[in-house]
Amino acid sequence: MKKLLPLLIIIFFASCSSTKKGQTGSPATSAASSSDVSATSVNSTAQKNGSNYENAIVIKAKNETEGVAAEYKWLREKYPGYKLIEQSLSNEGKKHYDILKIRTKDGEEKSIYFDITNFFGKW
Repeated sequence: MKKLLPLLIIIFFASCSSTKKGQTGSPATSAASSSDVSATSVNSTAQKNGSNYENAIVIKAKNETEGVAAEYKWLREKYPGYKLIEQSLSNEGKKHYDILKIRTKDGEEKSIYFDITNFFGKW
């Protein structure tokens, strides 16, 4: 696990600074155990559907590894069979967001906003 953590950190920052094309699922998710994700809180209601900054899915996690894994878990549950088109990091006000552009299995493109303020920068 100690060897895997630096790799996950590099993957996370590379994904934030550039876009990823054509991935299915999550490279980070496979590295995080299910116990890591289960300790994470995801605030997703009918009003908080991830469609924009105001409706961003709030992820509360202890660190970036758990938080990123929770994002991909949420996507797998809500959009099974999705493909990741790109991922970007954004700041709006004093909050930090991951924006994941996906293609659903039906071919629809969506941008899903995650509020990552709670765990951003925590290792």
